[in-house]
Amino acid sequence: MPDAFWEMLSHLSLRYAFMDAFLEVEKLQTDRLSLGEGPFGFSICQQAAKMLAILSVLFLCLSNPVCGVFQKLYCSISESCECDFKPNIRDLEWDLYKNVYGQHLAQEIVSEEVARFLKNKSPERPLVLSFHGSSGTGKTLVSSMLGNHLYGSAMSSPYIHQFVPTLHFSLPDRVKEYREELKSWVQGNLTECARSVFFFEEMEKMPPGLIDVLEPFLGPSHIVFRTNYRKAIYIFIGTTGEEVIKKLALESRQAGRDREEIKLAELEEAIARAVYNSTTSGFFQSSIIQQKLIERYVPFLPLSRRHVERCVHSQLCQRGSCGRSDVVEAVGGDMIYSPVQGQYFSSTGCKAVPAKINLFL
Repeated sequence: MPDAFWEMLSHLSLRYAFMDAFLEVEKLQTDRLSLGEGPFGFSICQQAAKMLAILSVLFLCLSNPVCGVFQKLYCSISESCECDFKPNIRDLEWDLYKNVYGQHLAQEIVSEEVARFLKNKSPERPLVLSFHGSSGTGKTLVSSMLGNHLYGSAMSSPYIHQFVPTLHFSLPDRVKEYREELKSWVQGNLTECARSVFFFEEMEKMPPGLIDVLEPFLGPSHIVFRTNYRKAIYIFIGTTGEEVIKKLALESRQAGRDREEIKLAELEEAIARAVYNSTTSGFFQSSIIQQKLIERYVPFLPLSRRHVERCVHSQLCQRGSCGRSDVVEAVGGDMIYSPVQGQYFSSTGCKAVPAKINLFL
């Protein structure tokens, strides 16, 4: 059958139902021949007729609004990832703008790139983003928001995969073995679910050369066994490039320039160079960067005291203590800020906020 037909079935989450029904008909016909004519053979013919009727309904469903009902019925008994894939871009945008502080670039880039990617039913390549910035600036938070608003089961979805170098790739002398394992793992999960999401955390601790095994999966037109690898999302997260980001943020502050005036164009190429040339980066001299397979380098700016205090207020509200302005001020004042002259930015961002609240609450 033509590829367009399979693409249509995949979109409607009926592909597997069709294949199962077809195979069942084949099995029933074989059983009928082995049993011969008689009451059992007659019963099997009836069952085969029923299965063929189901196939007919599925075909009709392709061009009928009633297919939504059949899709719900199918999803009630299926574990297909298309059934759990329920992206809500509006809620993602709201979450980003309401709960991420001081990161106008990350808010804009993530919401726009994800919306653009999902709008295209047949993307030319997967969405590949790389998050960069100091600890506590919101990289992991934004990653969690992305997972939460893509799948109905949120970050607990079996189609969201997280890799941490210190946990999964801890031995430098086993890089060759890790490469084979990672390639097999990614390919297996993409075959099972084209909409898979992969998070690679702490890229500054990733053994150099390991991540390049993903290069074939990140480019355009990579389809194997009728699986569209171009629908996947890859997010790389790390601190490499933070010095470049801090430098521009500091220069902007000292020049009296508002941080919201900082543009991506001022940072993206500098971050890419820093990541590519850093011997402590998992992207050190990476072919992924050479081939320009990363869609966007997303900078997370260092946070000022007012951003930290917003983090404190948010945490207090989650604990039912929104009115404790004294705790907000105390935690904000207890943080360490840099540089020494000026003390513009929190050294740990919002990472130490929960522990600090416990001291003053």
